Amino acid sequence: MRAVLATAPVGPQTENEDFAAVTPSAAVLLDGAGTPAGLGTGCIHGIAWYARTLGTVLLSQIAAADSGPLADCLHAAIRDVTSRHEDTCDLSHAGSPAATVVATRIRGDELEYLVLSDSVLVLSSDGANQVVTDHRIETASRPHRGQFEGMPIGTAGRDAAFRQYVQTVRAMKNTDAGYWVASAEPEAAHRAICGSVAVTGLRAALLLSDGASRLADVFGLVSWDELVSLVLESGPAELIRQVRLAEASDPDGSRWRRGKAVDDATVVCCDQLAAGFAAPAGSAGE
Repeated sequence: MRAVLATAPVGPQTENEDFAAVTPSAAVLLDGAGTPAGLGTGCIHGIAWYARTLGTVLLSQIAAADSGPLADCLHAAIRDVTSRHEDTCDLSHAGSPAATVVATRIRGDELEYLVLSDSVLVLSSDGANQVVTDHRIETASRPHRGQFEGMPIGTAGRDAAFRQYVQTVRAMKNTDAGYWVASAEPEAAHRAICGSVAVTGLRAALLLSDGASRLADVFGLVSWDELVSLVLESGPAELIRQVRLAEASDPDGSRWRRGKAVDDATVVCCDQLAAGFAAPAGSAGE
């Protein structure tokens, strides 16, 4: 398997809350759930630490030769990371660090996948592109977006309304009536979308944080087919460059309503998938 990765934080002075990494047969992408100024998390480590730590542990789990299903691997990884900071942090806090998860692994002639929350996996085959994402957070949060939508990004009133919206959505985290995301509750792993596809005929697998997928699913400037072609022909960095141009053209969100004017953006493009194999834990990716 060949993997090409690009990532960009919101700005040069901002810590990137996305995390991505690969081995010769597996890939993970996590998007930490950012917290607006003025709202706490109960954690002394921060969102970027959580995404980075969970991603590293998860990749080790899924790359191990004797590892089980991806959901079991994520369950174990969440439990591991929870144990690392439960004595120092308030994990009952509504804003306890959380992250979306996309994971893929090649075993034999299949690519296994897991998607939890609203990052995106695109499976590109010769005839079509299959988009896999978890819409539960969008479904749960949509009725409450009126708290801030329509207000210009960057204004005091909008910032206050967005903080209230985040507090509302936090209360629905990891509940059947709301949505599921990797946080302090390992059971969330078994609420992920999981599946597998044959490697034969699969051109590529694209893992996208929602800051990168917004060129298609928020801005509507490209179709999913066009997004895949863009990444395969020009590389992941070009997708992020075009996202940044679109964001810069609409700084106050008047054209495209969204939570953040600019978001961390990460793309992992995996191709030559037939060369994948079940690698032992600790193997290094290309």
